[in-house]
Formats: sequence, C-alpha cells, structure tokens
Amino acid sequence: MAHISPFRALRYDPARASLPQVVTQPYDKITPEMQAQYHADSPYNLVRIILGKQEPTDTSEDNRYTRAAAYFHDWRRQGIFLQDPEPSLYSYVQRFTVPGGKTELERRGFIGLGRIEDYPAGVVFRHEQTLAKPKADRLDLLRATRAHFGQLFMLYSDPAGEIDSLLAPADAPDMETRDQYGVLHRVWRIADSSLINLVRGKMRDKKLIIADGHHRYETALNYRNERRAAAAGSAPGVPRERSSGSPLVRATEPEDAPYELVMMTFINMDSPGLVILPGHRVVHGLESFSPDALRDGARAYFSVEEVDPPIDALRANAILREAGHMGTALLAVTANRAFLFDTPKAIGSSVLADLSLRQQSLDVVQLHKCLLQGVLGISEEAIRDQQNISYVRETAEALDRVRSGGANVAFLMNPVRMQQVRDIAFAGEVLPQKSTDFYPKLLSGLTIYALE
Repeated sequence: MAHISPFRALRYDPARASLPQVVTQPYDKITPEMQAQYHADSPYNLVRIILGKQEPTDTSEDNRYTRAAAYFHDWRRQGIFLQDPEPSLYSYVQRFTVPGGKTELERRGFIGLGRIEDYPAGVVFRHEQTLAKPKADRLDLLRATRAHFGQLFMLYSDPAGEIDSLLAPADAPDMETRDQYGVLHRVWRIADSSLINLVRGKMRDKKLIIADGHHRYETALNYRNERRAAAAGSAPGVPRERSSGSPLVRATEPEDAPYELVMMTFINMDSPGLVILPGHRVVHGLESFSPDALRDGARAYFSVEEVDPPIDALRANAILREAGHMGTALLAVTANRAFLFDTPKAIGSSVLADLSLRQQSLDVVQLHKCLLQGVLGISEEAIRDQQNISYVRETAEALDRVRSGGANVAFLMNPVRMQQVRDIAFAGEVLPQKSTDFYPKLLSGLTIYALE
C-alpha cells in the first residue's frame, strides 16, 4: 500500500528571493544555455545546488557536490529557505498549452512524502530503464546535501477524481510562477490534519507508477539502503533515527527515519489534464547512411510508403495521427526523402521474440528493435549511451536538424498512451529510455525535503 506523509517543507522566503528567479526545470532537462541563464537570474537560483558547474580544478575536497552542500547550508543559515511550521501537503496545479496546441489544460496533483519501496513489494512500479551514470551523480549530490530538491512525478489511479476534489483550492495560492515554456505553476499549503488524514486514507490502496524521476527514485532507494546498513552497524542501545520536524499525523503508526521517505508529486493518471508527448529520435553520425538502404531494410518489418519530402511539422503530425488509428505508424524523414512505415510484419518474429506482446505492439519498441538496431545497426549499448541518438520533443525541431545537415534521419512517432504505460508498468516490464515525455515538467525548488 502507498504510505503518504505530510512534511515541513523548506521554501524560498519571498522577501529574500523572487520565485521565478530561483526555481528550475528538473536537472536532466536543463541545457547548458538554461544553466547559464539560471546562474544569471539570481545568486540563490537552485541550479547552483542541483546542477553545479564542474571546474577543471575540482578535487575530492572541493567539487560541485561539496559546493552544493555549502550553498544549501549557507542559504538555510541566512534564511533564504524557511521551514513551514506544521507538517503539510501541498496542492500543485499547472495550467498549460501543449506545444503546437491552442487549448489551455489544467493538471492537478499534490506534493507529499512517499515511503521508498522496493519494486518487488508491488507498491511502486517503474516503466522505463535507468542508467548507472545519472544515478551515481544524483547519489553523490544526495550524500552531500542530505536533501531532496526536485519532485518525483508519481501516478495513481482515481477514476472518480475524489482526491483532486478534496484538495481543490478555494483561495489564493501560497506560491505562483510562470516558467520559460509559459506554464503557470501554483501551490497551496494544506496543514489541516483531518484533511491530510482523509487524503492519506484514500491513498493507502493505491499503486504508484513513476512517470518522471526513475533515476532519482532509485537513487533514493540506494541511499536508503546505505543508511539502513549504517544504522544496523550502530552500537546496541542507540535509538532509532527519527524524522526531522513534528511527528507525523497518525501517532499509532511507527515513524520512519527520514531517509525512508522521498518527496513526490502525486497525479491522477485518469485525469484529462495528463498529457504524454512523443520522444522523437534523431539519428546522427552514421557515415554510411543511405535513405534507399533504410527504405529497403525497413520492408522486412513494415509496409513502406514514400511521402512527399517537403512536409512540415503540421503535415507530419497529421500523417502520424491518421496512420496511427490503424496501429503502428513511424515517419522517417531525411534531408530530401520521407517514408511512412506502418502495418508491422515483425510481431512474433525473432527480432522481438524476447519481449511480451504488450511491448511488441508499441511503436517505440518496434522503432528501436527493427529500425535502429535491425536496419541501421546501432547497438543497444550505443542507444543507451546516446552515441548516435538524440531525443527531441518538437516535430519541427527534429525536421530542422535533418534538413540543416546536422543529422542522418529523424524518426517521428505518436506518443505512448497512458493505458499502455500502465499495462507495461504493472506487468513489471520496462520500456526503452525516453519512451514517454509527460508534459509539463514539475519545477524543482517549490518545496524542499531536508533529511536533517
């Protein structure tokens, strides 16, 4: 069962720091250009902690992790961060327009602490693969700062929308900001213990799917295991660690050590405001690439139709939507050619034999197994390390990269559906990395969970 707790968040003091100048996108979405802009925005911008600059003179005693810890300590001491007086949940509402769209949507959720669970426990489920390097980086930061600054994006099912209705705000938000993509973020602090207990009760039977933050969740899991091992080695008679701040709301429940919990934003997967965008693949650096060879090789796996090459993003998306109604649809665009791949022939074949039928039917899986690996010969390891692959959200950007000569081919696709994500996750399976792009992202720095 999902164990949810309120907490006393650290938040920026609005008298000392303007929220739009200090919060950031998630660390893995921050480009070098964004990093530089964040540094210029404010001396207290969170980027200095979550994605500090690596210097040539860094040592084991002075590096981006030790500097992050120093910033965090100093800003707490100076009162840049203030801790809320009572354990609280935080209602989080985002208003946004999908890139390329016109209709404004609203996505509602709430921020709280969730107990870190091992995957076999059947409470928390992943849907994407993770890589060792990002987890090592986040673990070093967590060891140094002993705090969580970004939100883990967790999905739960509530078809009737009861929890969202309970937390529907009725007054002005405690925090409000608009990010660089035009998304409006608003947060309300909820300290009413009876309401908190009601929400916690309704969440008890929920299973959670990690939407975004797989690396950070597994980092928190690894850190928890480290701290458990250290606590187990303590001398007899040493009392169990307790979480910082006031007790949790239910005094009858055992209190978790702070490292047993991690900060999460919980969002209803049945909400109409939940949007998944496609993660288009742009292939570059293949010296022997040939559009004709791609077309001919793809015929072993798909029906192939050549499309008028000067298509724009609007036309490309329309082709994918129309073809996608019948099943798999992939659009490959080179500098002066375009091909539609549909009606797959590979289902049940040897190239997909080690995958379940659930996965075999997914566009992104067929793209990886049949085209990237089978036709272009890009190894699974090279794909994981992004040696020849870039991931692009916007169709227009993918087309521009190819037509400017910066890439061999762009593979465009429809997004994975929420029901597919749910089925894959609950079956204990995982998709290739960057298979889903939940939009918009959750800002880092709205609330901070300090372990001590």
